[in-house]
Amino acid sequence: MLDIARNRAIAKYSAGEQLRRILWGIGWIVFRLSPRPCYGFRRLLLRCFGAQIGSNVNVSPTARIYFPWMLQVGDFASIGDDVYLYNLGVLSIGPRATISQRAHLCGGSHDYTVPSMPLLRLPITVEADAWVCADAFVGPDVTVREGAVVGARAAVFKDVEPWTVVGGNPARVIKLRRLSQCELGMISAKPAREPHL
Repeated sequence: MLDIARNRAIAKYSAGEQLRRILWGIGWIVFRLSPRPCYGFRRLLLRCFGAQIGSNVNVSPTARIYFPWMLQVGDFASIGDDVYLYNLGVLSIGPRATISQRAHLCGGSHDYTVPSMPLLRLPITVEADAWVCADAFVGPDVTVREGAVVGARAAVFKDVEPWTVVGGNPARVIKLRRLSQCELGMISAKPAREPHL
């Protein structure tokens, strides 16, 4: 039998974190009401709440960030409209990574093997040049490796290999991602090895 009363009695956040949650609740209103082009202002506001935000990061005003102080975002990354970052653990988004509209990155879960179902606060990592597409779900303790693509509405519950494209629920490898030559003279990206299917 589950012990829900015990679950609710367990302190899940420190007093300091509870205070930060209250302050961020107010700060998020300002964040949400900021005009769309004001990316610099939103970067500044997130940094004021402890986020580690690189240069030229674009975060939509409709993105919902649960704990800014648990967020790390690299240069030129982008977080789109209505993205939900439920980052109870550290959420790291690498340089040039894209999190598209309505994606849900969920770093919280419960240990369902214990009657009190204690809260688990787990990390998520999205490495450089990766893309989490629209409406996709990335679960706790998952790493989306460099250059990988999580397809639209995919559900990812385990690590995604570098430079692969995954889709479906649960997500499976669809194909390899290769970057074509471009005007900037960049070299085509080639996976180091074939992915595990």
